[in-house]
Amino acid sequence: MPLSAHAQQKPKWTLVIHGGAGIIEKGKLAPEQEAGAIAGLSAALDAGAQVLADGRSALDAVQAAVQVLEDDPHFNAGRGAVFTWDGRNELDAAIMDGSNRAAGAVAGTTTTRHPVALARKVMEASPHVLLTGAGADQFAQEQGLEQVGNDWFATPERREQLDKMKANDKLGWFDVDLKYGTVGAVAMDTHGHVAAATSTGGLTGKRWGRIGDSPLIGAGTYADDRAGAVSATGAGEFFIREGAAHEICARVRFKGESLKQAADTVMADIKALGGTGGVILTGPNGEMAWSFNTPGMYRGKASADGVRVVALYGDEK
Repeated sequence: MPLSAHAQQKPKWTLVIHGGAGIIEKGKLAPEQEAGAIAGLSAALDAGAQVLADGRSALDAVQAAVQVLEDDPHFNAGRGAVFTWDGRNELDAAIMDGSNRAAGAVAGTTTTRHPVALARKVMEASPHVLLTGAGADQFAQEQGLEQVGNDWFATPERREQLDKMKANDKLGWFDVDLKYGTVGAVAMDTHGHVAAATSTGGLTGKRWGRIGDSPLIGAGTYADDRAGAVSATGAGEFFIREGAAHEICARVRFKGESLKQAADTVMADIKALGGTGGVILTGPNGEMAWSFNTPGMYRGKASADGVRVVALYGDEK
């Protein structure tokens, strides 16, 4: 295909989002949960798409989309985050700019309304990539980010999930609610740059300061203009061991695979290790994709060409 013909097919911007993967099957979701998830994903797509349509950066777009999902209690990020064993909400987030591979992340933050905004401040206003716990909270206050009480993140449903887990020692760490509500977004802007962002409350009943893949650059979040942008959701320990997000981008760069091909291979590797979940992807060539090895994944995509999809179940396109 001539380059000129290929260039004409590339959309001016792309956006892909997720709100978690897991046992998401028709008939198993309450109607309110299904409707709420669809509405939340749609609102996040609207927010990110508006940023991109205005000609602003992929970085701004992924942050805007993720902040909408952080405020939505249907997802395990920000408000609606799951509880730790000790009955607190501890939040993780990361953001990465594919144009220069700058990145910022936070883990175990407890008082910042939008953890993804704090991750971006770490990237732009500190010499570091990853801040944790009390230090991350202190940095957020110094940067003037909106602060809330830890109880602002709490919802009755999430507390019930913790109580259910504590009452039944047969429940595993990864299956107390059978879905991982981590949220994320990847985008390509009108300049051809990509970015990724991910935000999560982690696992119900997590202990000992456990951190998953979401705030770990190269595991749950990665962006590189030479390959693409990736945000993951699922059983984080397996994504960490796989180096999943970076592994996908490496396959694109060094083997010439499409993002979809690379993601399917990496997700098969994760399944072979015993892990479940999914990833969303977009690239500088305008490719949009997702790959998951669970029954469903809350997801959506939009582009300047008028593409718009919101889907929950595995049999949807």
